[in-house]
Amino acid sequence: MKTISNFNSWITCPQPKPQAQLRLFCFPYGGGSALSFRTWLDSLPSEIEVCPIELPGRGFRMFEAPYYRLEPLIKSLVLALLPNLNKPFVFFGHSMGALISYEVSQLLRSKYNIAPLHLFVSGHRAPHLPDLKSPIHNLPQSEFIQALRDYNGTPEEVLNNEELMELFLPILRADFSLIETHAYSLAKPLNCPIDVFGGSEDWTVNIDELKAWQEHSETGFSLQMFPGDHFFLHSAETIFLSALTQKLEQIATL
Repeated sequence: MKTISNFNSWITCPQPKPQAQLRLFCFPYGGGSALSFRTWLDSLPSEIEVCPIELPGRGFRMFEAPYYRLEPLIKSLVLALLPNLNKPFVFFGHSMGALISYEVSQLLRSKYNIAPLHLFVSGHRAPHLPDLKSPIHNLPQSEFIQALRDYNGTPEEVLNNEELMELFLPILRADFSLIETHAYSLAKPLNCPIDVFGGSEDWTVNIDELKAWQEHSETGFSLQMFPGDHFFLHSAETIFLSALTQKLEQIATL
């Protein structure tokens, strides 16, 4: 019986499934947490064990300092993941989580010769492409909040609540800092397929930037678009999870 052994820190496993054929590690978007994937637990099939990642500064780790740079986060996260890669596994990451899951995959491959069976990413340009948007992590508070509003990922009632924003702003600034200060290092393509998902109305990334992910896999690539903006995985959740389920079931039966 191969079970999650380190789920009380970086890795959560709300519904352990010792007999599951496949372990799905989910990496959150900026400002997100393990709870961002709570609806997936009952939506994905029984042969898939859903393991959302909890980053410092949120959820039950809210009193831990967040990371402002990506490299040290990746090193710590890989060490936490290693004991739990004891059954077939895949990664999913949205937006910031897409970049994190890619860099984790690269470090696992280069240092430990381990790879996910599949990498699923969404809502983020290919890692080698420059960010053409102006950085926002150091903006004055009012401008930063307006930039968050443009992303349409933070509820308006939260943006307008000063007490809640006092809690969320440091995490959001840290997460945008992670993304905006990261410099891509040339790396070999991964030896696992990459499936990319995008929102048809997502202004933060265009279809060519999504297609460019194919340069980072030597074994396969696909791109699928869904209706919605940057957070289509919530607004179009039913059809998105249906498509993801189909792909996961295919992998689980291999």
